[in-house]
Amino acid sequence: MDRSSAGISGQYTRSNNDYNQPNDHAASSRHGRYRHTTVRKWDNTLRTAPGHNEFLHSFVACPSQNLMFRSVNPAQDFNALIKQEIMDDLVSKSGRFGHRYDGRNHGQYASSIKKYTSTAKRPLNRAEQSQLMRLLQNFTATRSWNWRSLTTTLHSFTSAGVFTPHKPMDERVQLTQAALLSTLLDAIIFKCNQKPEAWDIDAQGIANLLWATAKLVNSGQDRTPELKEAVAALLPHVNAQKAHFKPQEIANLLWAIVKLVDNGQERTPELNKAVATLLLLVNTQKANFKPQGIANQLWAMAKLVDNGQARSPGLNEAVAALLPHVNAQTDQFIPQHIANLLWAMAKLVDNGQEQTPEIKEAVATLLPHVNVQKDEFNAQDITNLLWAMAKLVDNGQERTPELKEAMVALLPHVNIQKTHFKPQEIANLLWAVAKLVDNGQERTPELNEAVAALLTHVNIQKAHFKPQEIANLLWAVAKLMDNGQERTPELNEAVAALLPHVNIQKAHFKPQEIANLLWAMAKLVDNGQEQTPGLKEAVAELLPFVSALKGRFKAQSIANLLWAMAKLVDNGQKQTPGLNEAVAALLPHVNAQKANFKPQEIANLLWAMAKLGEFVELNVVTSTFESLVYRISENPQLSQNAILMSLWGVMVCCARLSLVANANKNDVLEKPMDDLFARLENTFLNNEEDQRTIVQAASWLGRACPVVPHYQTIVSKPQSDFRDQLQSCFPSLQIEEEKSLNSLPPVDLLLPDHNMVIEIQGPFHYVGGDFKTRNGSTLLKIALLQKAGFEVIEIPVNMLLNQDLMKPYIDQIKTRVDIPPQGHGSVSLKRRWADQAYVTADKGRQPPDHGYLTAEEHSEEQTGKPEKRKKTNSQ
Repeated sequence: MDRSSAGISGQYTRSNNDYNQPNDHAASSRHGRYRHTTVRKWDNTLRTAPGHNEFLHSFVACPSQNLMFRSVNPAQDFNALIKQEIMDDLVSKSGRFGHRYDGRNHGQYASSIKKYTSTAKRPLNRAEQSQLMRLLQNFTATRSWNWRSLTTTLHSFTSAGVFTPHKPMDERVQLTQAALLSTLLDAIIFKCNQKPEAWDIDAQGIANLLWATAKLVNSGQDRTPELKEAVAALLPHVNAQKAHFKPQEIANLLWAIVKLVDNGQERTPELNKAVATLLLLVNTQKANFKPQGIANQLWAMAKLVDNGQARSPGLNEAVAALLPHVNAQTDQFIPQHIANLLWAMAKLVDNGQEQTPEIKEAVATLLPHVNVQKDEFNAQDITNLLWAMAKLVDNGQERTPELKEAMVALLPHVNIQKTHFKPQEIANLLWAVAKLVDNGQERTPELNEAVAALLTHVNIQKAHFKPQEIANLLWAVAKLMDNGQERTPELNEAVAALLPHVNIQKAHFKPQEIANLLWAMAKLVDNGQEQTPGLKEAVAELLPFVSALKGRFKAQSIANLLWAMAKLVDNGQKQTPGLNEAVAALLPHVNAQKANFKPQEIANLLWAMAKLGEFVELNVVTSTFESLVYRISENPQLSQNAILMSLWGVMVCCARLSLVANANKNDVLEKPMDDLFARLENTFLNNEEDQRTIVQAASWLGRACPVVPHYQTIVSKPQSDFRDQLQSCFPSLQIEEEKSLNSLPPVDLLLPDHNMVIEIQGPFHYVGGDFKTRNGSTLLKIALLQKAGFEVIEIPVNMLLNQDLMKPYIDQIKTRVDIPPQGHGSVSLKRRWADQAYVTADKGRQPPDHGYLTAEEHSEEQTGKPEKRKKTNSQ
């Protein structure tokens, strides 16, 4: 799925440089431009409101300093900070000293705003920001300001939320923000580019400024050319100042770089060098990091790896250096740290980090604290924790008692916090719950309540989900249904709400998301979802992207797509140009990626290509099967479902070969068929569909049938009408109906005196119901009957609409039964629709995700409707 990114929720900075924790969600707004501009004077009267946050470098206040430098308490009137005389005094000092003014008074004022918000424990609200901006029209930074004034001003204002782009943004506020940022960034760039002898740059200032730039873009400000230039100017100083960074500054710098990259910052050589420098410092300073620093750095390293950072020795050593300190400081982590740490370890493992004893110990140490602190987690923490547990379990983490208890402790809080989850968190939570259930989590009442609460909010938030979130949500719903989730009204509404957005967002889905979406829709249909116009439209809109992106799908996606298309066709999907082209586009990539398919994916491919029957050209099927089947038949770890799927697929391939004259290749595949059958011979199968597969394999291989399957028999009206017509033409002809031969699925009509079988073929015996292209289930049944010595006459049900259409088949049967009864031997199949339509390897096809064997039910053959199939897992 799912590349789910959970992260660190935003806490506001604390004094003495205790900065925000990372916030995983990129801000949705991108307003504001830093530029020099003229801002019109506001004449609105000032209003009052409360505030938040804090600062770093402190100045020694001059005795003459007035109210703005006094201690601020929560009860203090906000108006005291935004009096016009304060700004008049600043403008006066700046004007009096001219180019000799170093900006210290402006920096002190910025610090007072930050101190106010820090005391209030929140950033400026919209009203406060608007009032302050009226005052800041004449607050202008210049290149004469010293380094400390610049760093204090930008960091303090950023931390206090002065530059946060609220929605909707007042144009005058936006212009004032842009003008102020422009002057600050220009002066910072000028300072950074001076010759070393002119520097007054220090390590703490570099850390604070990179933190501020990261915070700006993460809160929604545009990455303007000036801001990009400022970041580029600051990065080389990370290496230059490396000997002077304190532990907290190292942690803040890593967080800042990650946030910049997460918001589109290019990974330049200077940035990579800065990261490498900081990672070495992590190892050097490992014993000096506080709990928050440990949590932030592991989060940052996990995020870097998730964004493409190579797992260098420096990164591996930094991770290894910090993990023991997780255990040592476990009692000092606040709830947010616990959530961030478990998220980081899950993300590292998901990106290839070995589950070392240290990682396992850290996870085991943290999990009990989830239960202890369960009431203290906010909505994002709950999301990150459940996502992390689901991801760890999916990557092999044992479901220990501690993990189960943590799950039980968190689930009720999903319902409690349901109104606070953002769209991404809703998607991540449903994905996590679906994954946990798929890996054995019991469906408790608390879990069911959590799912119901989340599904309701899918409908409410439907317009706000991003492409990846839409794909993850539909995948999760399909997976839950495949594991027994009831089709509640909330679930139906959630699916119906999401499907139109597949069409809206179609151009923005990544290859994996397209594969997940088609897999999800196929799985939903296979579990009873009606093929509504919305679902059909979503499928139709996605299929052209399979062809367009054919070279970018990974092995799993190819397998999932072909499985999905075969399953959709098996459930009535019509052959369309989009479907044909998609299948044709993917088939060559099966051979190209053959070394990369996992056993379950090979089983899915064999099943899918077999299910598509004559839709795929025979030589493509045989060459693909020959290249893949030995890998799966010799794999000792193969699941029972994968064995059954592979066995059924190989049988269909052999059946196709047997039905073609001069095709002498059955022996090539019968050996792996025999191997697969032997692995199931002494296995108890309580699923009727699986039993029928075993029976068919035993019949093909000439083995004793290990089970006696039960077949449901339903006589369709076309079958009954044709029988009556045949009997009226030949009163003495013995005709049996629904007869099971050699334990195989019952045949429609049997003429026992002539070893002749008549099959009335409804649309579900053909790919897309075209009455020309037989599917795998039909081909297998015909081949097994012929192998048993029966002549088989197939009559498409559309040829029985009246007696004129029926007459040629009556005449054909008359010709056969006028001949004395034949001994056992197969007879060539004669069909009026001999012009078969095949799809070649350069035409269309498609790969699945996780599909499981489906043997055709007899009732399907009789009524033209598919009987309920066995549900299977994926992923």
